[in-house]
Formats: sequence, structure tokens, C-alpha cells
Amino acid sequence: MEQNIFDSGLKKIGLVAINGDSGGVLGTDSYSPYIKIVYLPGGYSLTVDFSSYRTTGPTLFFVSPNQVLNITGTGSAPGSMIFYNRDFYCIQIHDEEVACDGLLFNNIYNMPMTTLTPEEGSFIDYLYAQIGDEFIHRDSSHEEMIRTYLKQLFIRSVRLWKRQHLEQEAAGQSSDIESFRKFTQLVEAHYKEKHNVADYAALLSMAPKTITHRFKRLSLPQPNEVIKNRIVLEAKRLLAHTQMSSKEIAYELGYEDPAYFSRLFLLKAGETPSGFRAKFLS
Repeated sequence: MEQNIFDSGLKKIGLVAINGDSGGVLGTDSYSPYIKIVYLPGGYSLTVDFSSYRTTGPTLFFVSPNQVLNITGTGSAPGSMIFYNRDFYCIQIHDEEVACDGLLFNNIYNMPMTTLTPEEGSFIDYLYAQIGDEFIHRDSSHEEMIRTYLKQLFIRSVRLWKRQHLEQEAAGQSSDIESFRKFTQLVEAHYKEKHNVADYAALLSMAPKTITHRFKRLSLPQPNEVIKNRIVLEAKRLLAHTQMSSKEIAYELGYEDPAYFSRLFLLKAGETPSGFRAKFLS
């Protein structure tokens, strides 16, 4: 499998070609700890966690380290995947929207993605080609050049993501978008012990109603749904990829009453934890 890697102390980034030979390898533990940007032309199918996707044209997927990625079908043209750790890019302290915990990662959609027009795809092709060239023609500045191209990729992708996932008039409401970004960051960090909107409102020094109104203006799911969806997603991961019992998972996710947790899972997932595990394993 064709792969280029920059590895310097704690900082690591790599570029992998995706084709029929490499597709199944990308979901292994070798890549799971890394943040990933997957660029696929049309004709590919993949799963991320428990959602399936099929590309009809150039598409970017933004995959967090805790998400399970599998390429289940490849198209005629090769794709590419950039993978890197937080030490490589997250030393950046400005431009919060394009940081590794910005709008493209760990947000309420769980699978941020942007579809590309042919013109946009040409620009992304250019950025990936330039990053690939930096791996080949290494000099004293190639690390910073890779980081510069990576940031351009994020800036362009954030603009596209806003246009595709937010109402046009809402995309310009920077204060609401920043509240949404911070809320989802906090949910990702605390969902195992904080289960109510009021818990996060206190962390944000905001009233719960203010958060609810801001999400409504962005036409997003309600904050309480965001919290519950994140909890159920983690429960599904543990049911699918560990041997933990439903009771153990309930305790792991901060519920002292396993029966209450099972009712929540049934309400959100449409089946019991044991039913979900049996269906997944079958």
C-alpha cells in the first residue's frame, strides 16, 4: 500500500492512497488513533460508526480518532487519506473553526462531510498533490508547508460545510455557530458524567434557554437531543466492539440505573441493547 509519512518526535502525519488493495486496511487499529481526512471520488462506499455512505462525486469525510471507519467498496479512480495526530496540527491556537476540534470534527452530525463540485474537487486535488510533493521533496521547510496546505484544506472545507449543513442566513451568525461549536466540544468531553443541558449551560455561563434558542436559529437538533445521541452512539460502539454487558455499559456512561439507560437506548435506537448487539454481530 502506497504511503508517505512524516514522523518527528511526537508529531506525525501521513498520506495514504486508497484503492481496492488498501480499502480494507484503513479501518484497522493502525489508523484508529489518528484524525483522518478521507478524499474519495465517485463510486466508493464506506461506513463510519453505524452510518453508511456512497459517493456520487468527489467527497471529503472528516473522521475523528474515536470513530470506526471502513471502506466497503472502491471506485475506479483512487482516493486519498490524510491521517495525523493532534501534536502535528493542534499546536495551532488560532482560527478555532479550522482547528482539530473545530466545526469539522466532533460535532453533532458525528460524520462531517462535504460534497464537492468539479471546480472545488480540482482545488482539493491540487492541495493533496502539493502535500504529496512535500513528502517526496523534503527540505528544511517541508513540515511547515504541509501544515500550511492542511490549513487551506480546512478553511475551504469549513466554508463548504457551512453552506451545505446550515441555513444560508444562519451561516453568517458567528456567535451562534461558536456556541454550537463549544457546546459540542463540551458534550464530547463530558457526556459520560453530564447528561442535562443545564450542566453544559453552567460550563458555558449561559442560560439553558439561550442555548436552545441559538440551536433553533441554526436549524439544528435540540441540545438535549445532541447529548442523548452522543451517549447512545457510544453505547452502540461498546455493544459492537466490546464484550461489556448492558449493565456495565450503563455504569460506564454514568447511569446508576441500568433499566433507565436501557429505556433511553430503546427510545433513541428503536431496539434494546441486546437486540442491537445481536443484529450487529449477525
